[in-house]
Amino acid sequence: MKRQRERICGLYGITDGRLQGEALLETTEIALRAGLRLLQYRDKTQEDGRRVQEAAALLALCRSYDALLVINDDPELTRKIGASAIHVGEEDPGINDLRTLLGPEVLIGVSCYNDLERARRLVAAGADYLAFGSVYPSPTKPKARRADLSLFRAARPLGLPLVAIGGITQDTMAEVAAAGADAAAVISALFGAGDVAAATQRLQGLFSGKARRHHDQ
Repeated sequence: MKRQRERICGLYGITDGRLQGEALLETTEIALRAGLRLLQYRDKTQEDGRRVQEAAALLALCRSYDALLVINDDPELTRKIGASAIHVGEEDPGINDLRTLLGPEVLIGVSCYNDLERARRLVAAGADYLAFGSVYPSPTKPKARRADLSLFRAARPLGLPLVAIGGITQDTMAEVAAAGADAAAVISALFGAGDVAAATQRLQGLFSGKARRHHDQ
């Protein structure tokens, strides 16, 4: 499990729900080929058949590039395709229920929004990584609660990987890394870019360079 947790680092791509089918797979492979190693499949539709097919295809694709696929908000889909990671929010099943369904080895990431106390409770319950956001105004969730970057330093003693999410772009990537996040979740700035390969490399480089300088200080 420790090795799995260590994979929560750097650029954390989240799929754009407007991309489906072959377009989704082709665009994702471009990002993986360019160096993306952490991907979340996020699709809020009720088209279960298509979602199962896409998630299974993405899982195979990620495994071929030694990347980790995280399923968003869907324990049954995670179980059905045999994914090794899931991300859940406050309205999803609790960690104990997820462990019962998915087993002890599945990585469980949790949204903590702007709530450090929630993060502490979830660490005690057995979470594997913590996400805070929205750290900037988000086009995906314009009404999302805002989370100050100071939360990452405050949450560091909790001992789990920390993910920043919400409105992160090339202009803010380095700031997020310097604040102490282990990973930065990106949707639009990655999958909405005209050149996905270049965006992958640029975002990863911005994050990794700043994070290295931060941790070396």
